[in-house]
Amino acid sequence: MGGGSAGWMAAAALSRTPDRQIELIESSDIGVIGVGEATLPTIRFFNNTLGVNEIEFVRKTQATFKLGIEFREWAGPGTSFFHGFSDFGPPIQSVSAHQLWLKTRRPDELLSYQDFSITTAAARAGRFAGPAEDKRSVLGSYSYGYHFDAGLYAAFLRGQAESRGVRRRDARIVDVRLRGEDGFISGVVLDGGEVVEGDLFIDCSGFAGLLIERALGAGFEDWSDWLPCDRAFAVGCESGGSTMPATRATARSAGWQWRIPLQHRIGNGHVFCSRFLSDDEAAATLLANLDGKPIGEPRLLKFTAGRRRKSWIRNCVALGLASGFVEPLESTSIHLIELGLGRLLELFPAQGFEPRLADEYNRQMGQRFESIRDFLILHYCIARGDDGPFWRERRESPIPDTLRAQIELFAATGQVSIRDSGSFGEPSWVSIYFGNRLWPRRYDPLADLIDDTQLRRVLDQRRHIVASAAQALPDHMAFIAAHCRADAA
Repeated sequence: MGGGSAGWMAAAALSRTPDRQIELIESSDIGVIGVGEATLPTIRFFNNTLGVNEIEFVRKTQATFKLGIEFREWAGPGTSFFHGFSDFGPPIQSVSAHQLWLKTRRPDELLSYQDFSITTAAARAGRFAGPAEDKRSVLGSYSYGYHFDAGLYAAFLRGQAESRGVRRRDARIVDVRLRGEDGFISGVVLDGGEVVEGDLFIDCSGFAGLLIERALGAGFEDWSDWLPCDRAFAVGCESGGSTMPATRATARSAGWQWRIPLQHRIGNGHVFCSRFLSDDEAAATLLANLDGKPIGEPRLLKFTAGRRRKSWIRNCVALGLASGFVEPLESTSIHLIELGLGRLLELFPAQGFEPRLADEYNRQMGQRFESIRDFLILHYCIARGDDGPFWRERRESPIPDTLRAQIELFAATGQVSIRDSGSFGEPSWVSIYFGNRLWPRRYDPLADLIDDTQLRRVLDQRRHIVASAAQALPDHMAFIAAHCRADAA
C-alpha cells in the first residue's frame, strides 16, 4: 500500500521472485514526501540485485554522484569537514589509521587527517570516477552513492516492476478488514468499493501508517527529546553549473540546511525545530541561502523523529516512513528501506506466518534504527559551532546511555565502539568526532611500537598518493557528460 520510493522499491524487489502476484495501490491525488534525494553507497547494491543498468538509472533519474557529506559551520563559523565514503588508509600492525595520525598530530593540526581520505580529496576538487578494480589501490578503496530525483526513481522502478507483472491500482484505501479469529488483515477496501485481498500486506503509506498503526496499533516510540527537529521546508533551485560530488549540510540557528545537486536542479531544504524558529523565519532562511533562482514555493513537511515499536505485525510489514523516521541528516531514509527489504527477503514467510520470523525482523530493524539514531544524535551533541539556545540545548540535554558510552570511550582512548556492524563504520564515526574537534586524551599505545620516522614516512606517502590520485580523476560534471548525461528535464 503506497507508492513513492518505498512502495516501488518493494514491488521491484519482490517481483524478482516467481510465483507471486503483487499489486501496488497508490492514489494519484496523494503527494509523495520525497525528502531524501541523497543516498548511501548501499543503494548501488540494491540496484544491482534488481539488475539495474547504472548508466540508464543515472540518466533516467537526473542523478549525480555522491562521495560523502560536507558539514559546514558545525564546528564553528567558517569551518568545514567531510564525512567521506572511504577510510583514512589501511591499519599498520593492527593499529587504525586515525590512531596513527593522533600519534603524529601536532597541537595546531586540526583537520589534516582528511588529507588521507580519497573521497574527501576528490570531492573538494570536484572530481569523480568509479573505483578501480584493484582494491589495493587508493582508487579502489572507496565507494559512492547518488543524488537523484526521488520521484523519477519511483517512476523508474515502477517500469521495472510492471515489466515483471506487478499490477498498479490508482485508488485510495478507505477501510481495512481484519479476520476475526486472529486479527490478520484479510483485505483493504478501496474508495470505489472494491475489496483487495492478500496474504502479505506491505505498508508504504508514509507517516500515516494506515495499516501498521491505524489498523494494527503498532505504537510509536517518540525520539523527539533526542532529535527535536520536527519540520523541514524543501525547495529546488536552478543549478549553477559545476557541481561537487557531495551533499552539503550547513548548520543554521535552529537546525541545518541541505544542498543536494542533481543534473537538472539543486535540491534544498531547511530542517529545524519549531520550538526555536517560526515557519516564516525558516522559509526565509532557506530562500536567502540558495545557489540559484528557486523553482516553485518552499513546501513544509512536519514529522516526529522515532519509529514504530514493531514494523512487522501478523501479516503486515511497514517500510519507509510508515516504519519510522529519524530525519535526513545522513541520508538514511532510503537506506532503511533497503535494510527492511533485505531482512524481509531473508525472513520471508513462505510457509506461513511463524511469529518468530516477525520477532527476529523487529529485533534486527530495531537495532538498525537505534544505531542510526545514536549516530545522528552524535552530530548535534558534540557540535561546537552556534552558541544559540537550540545548540546549547542539544549539547546540554541527556543522550542515550548507549551513545554516552561510545563517546566516553572515544574521548578517553580514541577507540571507536561499533554496536551495529550493519550501520555506520569506524571511519564514519571518526569523521564526526574529529570534524567537531573531539580529540581523545590519548592514542592507542600499540602505535608506540612503530618507529616514528617510519610512521611519518608512511603517512606522508599516503597523503601524497591521495592528493595525486584525486587530481588525476576527471571533473565530476565532465564525467557525467561523457557517460551518463540525462535528457533535458
